[in-house]
Amino acid sequence: MIQYNPKDWIQFIFIFHKSDTFRKLIPIMLFIGFYTYGVAYLEIEHWKLSDNHFLKNLPIMHGTLSFVISLLLVFRTNTAYDRWWEGRKHWGALVNNSRNLALKLAAYLKDEHDRKYFEILIPSYAHFLQKHLADEETALMLIEGLDLELDHHKHKPNQIAKMLFQKANDLYVSNKITGDQLIVINAELQSFTDICGACERIKNTPIPYSYSSFIKKFIFFYIMTLPFGYVFSLGYYTIPVVILILYVLASLELIAEEIEDPFGNDANDLPTAKLAANIKKHVEEIL
Repeated sequence: MIQYNPKDWIQFIFIFHKSDTFRKLIPIMLFIGFYTYGVAYLEIEHWKLSDNHFLKNLPIMHGTLSFVISLLLVFRTNTAYDRWWEGRKHWGALVNNSRNLALKLAAYLKDEHDRKYFEILIPSYAHFLQKHLADEETALMLIEGLDLELDHHKHKPNQIAKMLFQKANDLYVSNKITGDQLIVINAELQSFTDICGACERIKNTPIPYSYSSFIKKFIFFYIMTLPFGYVFSLGYYTIPVVILILYVLASLELIAEEIEDPFGNDANDLPTAKLAANIKKHVEEIL
């Protein structure tokens, strides 16, 4: 995730970051520019259409369609941001619940070996959840400090959660914690799997294909028809105007596509690796 100063206007206006949509849209903007030039050249130099030609009324249609397309894009970006923000709330809950679990265990446990077990395993859950959501394959590995091996072919966050529950149950059976204490820490232990399931729901449920496809087609045909009507009033100045309109509309769609899956490695995705590192730091301080 990009860290920035929201009050630095100079940086926003004059510096292009690699995540800016301008770089991604350069090929299609060049294509639309040449296309618009071709339409303008034909209308001005060859067709020489009269002022009462029906094409002159196209801007009226575009004015109506611009209202429709703006509503669609607002709904699209709001839906994508809701998914991004929901993911951030779940990871915020994971940070808080990890710290709460560590605080309770620090008060309950006297054995240093038991403390060390949770000191390693609690941050491991956040680490493997981050890798799991980002679709990063990790090989069979030995968790540092524990003689526990994860199965590469199984759901790794679930394996960590199982170890946490098993260890909590063993502490109860060995009378190192009471039944009431087990009930108290159960809420945090259960929340890990709840958060994982909620993040997987966001990750595995994209915006419906037909809806996303319709918006892209709508933008494309809207842009392709713009030059025919505006050449009458703008002449060759239609070229930069159409390119600018394409840039704005297509950028909104690209931004929505990027943030609707907030767990990847794009510049605007959630900083899940940093959050996992913070969980590790906090849990180690507590335990």
